[in-house]
Amino acid sequence: MSEPVCPAQIAASLTELWSPRVVAELDDAYVKVAKVHGTLCWHSHDDEDELFHVLHGRLRIEMEDCSVVLNAGDVFVVPKGVRHNPVAEEECHILLIEKKSTLHTGSEVTDKTRSLDEQLRAV
Repeated sequence: MSEPVCPAQIAASLTELWSPRVVAELDDAYVKVAKVHGTLCWHSHDDEDELFHVLHGRLRIEMEDCSVVLNAGDVFVVPKGVRHNPVAEEECHILLIEKKSTLHTGSEVTDKTRSLDEQLRAV
């Protein structure tokens, strides 16, 4: 049995932007937190949905046919295969739930892309 964690506190303590960290596992999924600011990149996850929960701040998720704005407490699921680009005009803390097979930026690789090993580092 693992110890309780406080996702909001862990996200606030992160020093790297757009670098998710795994804080828990649930069946075949990881629960991750990240501190974000600016733009990640346009990408998709062909076989996995991605759940975003805003812990602090505001996040805009741009998609090809629309955009959604999430405030603290809001949850949104980007369906598998949908190209999206997360944007935070100011610092924002998020919680993500993704299948363990989900690549950080899908098939796109940028300087912000983080490997699973990087995401599994201790916080």
